Amino acid sequence: MPEDALPQNEQLPSGSRGMRAIWDALTPEEQASLTSLLKGMPGQPKISRSLLEMAENQLKLAFGRKHCVAIIGPANVGKSTLYNQFVRVPAERAAVSPLPGTTRETQETDAGLFALVDTPGADAVGEVGERERKLALDAAARADILIVVFDAIQGVKQTELELYQHIRSLKKPHVVVLNKIDLVRKEKRTVVEQAAANLHLEPAQVIPVAAKSGENINQLLAAVAMAEPSIVAALGAALPQYRWQLAWRSIISAATLSAGIALTPLPVIDFIPLAATQSMMVLSIARIYNYQITLERARELVATFGVAYLGRTIFYQLSKLGGIPGWVLGAAVASSTTVAMGYAAVRWFDRGERMSAESLKKLTGQVTQSLLQGLKSLGSRKPGRKTLQAHIEKSLEEIEIDRVQAAEPADPPD
Repeated sequence: MPEDALPQNEQLPSGSRGMRAIWDALTPEEQASLTSLLKGMPGQPKISRSLLEMAENQLKLAFGRKHCVAIIGPANVGKSTLYNQFVRVPAERAAVSPLPGTTRETQETDAGLFALVDTPGADAVGEVGERERKLALDAAARADILIVVFDAIQGVKQTELELYQHIRSLKKPHVVVLNKIDLVRKEKRTVVEQAAANLHLEPAQVIPVAAKSGENINQLLAAVAMAEPSIVAALGAALPQYRWQLAWRSIISAATLSAGIALTPLPVIDFIPLAATQSMMVLSIARIYNYQITLERARELVATFGVAYLGRTIFYQLSKLGGIPGWVLGAAVASSTTVAMGYAAVRWFDRGERMSAESLKKLTGQVTQSLLQGLKSLGSRKPGRKTLQAHIEKSLEEIEIDRVQAAEPADPPD
């Protein structure tokens, strides 16, 4: 690996240790393309490290590999029934019964999207129970992502809260599931709110499912993708009907990263770091749509669509109006051009259509205006990067992109 390609582990910012493993997993062609792209980053070490730290999720999204997901929770909450929803080979299905403790050992299957592990109840007591608890927690410690399951009928008891706190101490990406929601249909909202309160979560962070029928499994898959971005490409390839949802999550991730880049001490017209982020986003969207391109080709598409020039133009036009702090305008334009590029990539990979320059300009302008409205509440004082990104993400999640997209016909593909 060339010295100027990617910082060594000791040079990486805190929390970026996984990037070395990502680099080692790349093919020589991908390494060469990424090296070429990173050469265009700013020379100041502090800025480069900051940009790399912000870009880690995008790198994982673009070059993700299969991960291990473990289902963990108390006994008899339906973990094995949920596990069976993902099993592709009938012979690998887990045994299920109404009796607590049916699952005594861990069991693993290749779910296609990821390796999935079913575990025994992690709340059992006694000699046998302690052994099963150890098996479950050991599996959780080895996994990359956790699906933590509770019972909608039983709710979350004190012992289960203690279990959840222990699971959280593992510091693994995880999603929380409330199973058997079909059995409390009339009280669904109250049950979810109470479980969330007991776990010290927001209701939206608890996913109600019916593992037996498969209800809300798609919502669970989306949550798993959000918990670990590198699964997104595999999800998109396996589940075409969810590709737009996954692509939109990728676009939001890149757009919030772009907003953070806009706060670094760089001239706003210097779009090299934005081009790097947008190239990674385009590559990830291509993989979601099962479209094989290289990072170099993704960078060419970004240049072809001309979003850097479009961003400069919109920035200068709006800056003449006055009254808008430069950091607000820079963040809004950086994010909106990324959104426009992402949507253009979706159109290209999904339909083979190239958006016209006028359509891109209209979409970018509309998204910029929406983001400017959302950023008003921050006032004129420049916020921290995380605060800004949270506001950008919230604003983008409220945008219905099909309502703001340009209506003009697309250009035919080259």
